[in-house]
Amino acid sequence: MHKRIQFGLIGGAGYIAPRHMKAIKETNNNLVAVLDPFDSIGVIDSYFPEADFFTEPERFDRHMDKLRKKGDNAIDYVSICSPNYLHDSHIRMSLRNQANAICEKPLVLNPWNVDALEEIEKETGKTIYNILQLRHHPAVVDLKKKIENGPSDKIYDIDLTYITSRGSWYFYSWKGNNEKSGGIGTNIGIHFFDMLTWIFGNVKENIVHISKPDRAAGFLLLENARVRWFLSVNKSDLPQSIKNLGQPTYRSLTLNGDEFEFSGGFTDLHTVTYKNILDGNGFGLSAVRPSISIAYDIRNLQPVGLKGDYHPLSINK
Repeated sequence: MHKRIQFGLIGGAGYIAPRHMKAIKETNNNLVAVLDPFDSIGVIDSYFPEADFFTEPERFDRHMDKLRKKGDNAIDYVSICSPNYLHDSHIRMSLRNQANAICEKPLVLNPWNVDALEEIEKETGKTIYNILQLRHHPAVVDLKKKIENGPSDKIYDIDLTYITSRGSWYFYSWKGNNEKSGGIGTNIGIHFFDMLTWIFGNVKENIVHISKPDRAAGFLLLENARVRWFLSVNKSDLPQSIKNLGQPTYRSLTLNGDEFEFSGGFTDLHTVTYKNILDGNGFGLSAVRPSISIAYDIRNLQPVGLKGDYHPLSINK
């Protein structure tokens, strides 16, 4: 039986944290300390009722330091599920306490933050991993192999549509604040941009057609693809057929006119991600840089309006 790896968790009361708790449990490891300013966190009892809980980062930091100095129960990894704008500082806290970091996306909001984190990795000898779970999705892995085995000079036409309904709370929370979330392109788009650059190569051109708090659209020219994309948290953008089913989310990717189906199979990908990280095959800083740069540019480019090759859902938006 392997020695159980000790985990800390920052952002334990959030939406995504239970997937991390489940992944730690399913890889037969141990969660010893959780930090969240919000104390409605009974979900811990379903996974690690013995875990210590803190509402203040200073006390969590001190606890990590104490465990490290004791030696036996030092935290090996910190899983970070906090709001996007806090990822950078929480990663730094983890590495300073001699723990590796496993961070939700977006890892950071700006490309230069990646450079600074590289320095901290060198200083501490610890590693920063990002959750890029779509890279483990079986359908996505198969598509990557298919593209790699196809003609190297082929350019694919892609339409990416992701509409996920959010209520008014969204715009009052940190997610509705561009400086804290990075805006819609970062908040809900970054894992798709990562998936597309992983499969179809680096960005050659990035054009934004629409940039609003509740929706954004644009065009990416990649080495092997022309991508029209549309992202929205406004339920009025849902196709009528999806509204009729009462479903709040619509996810579609068409490849040369054919639907690429990858809507199922998302829920267990965190456990797969953890297994890969613990086996030494996680995705580090170099992997995340392209998608962070794309999302940063989308946030800062001036929208051109409906010119050129735009996503069909951009009309009248």
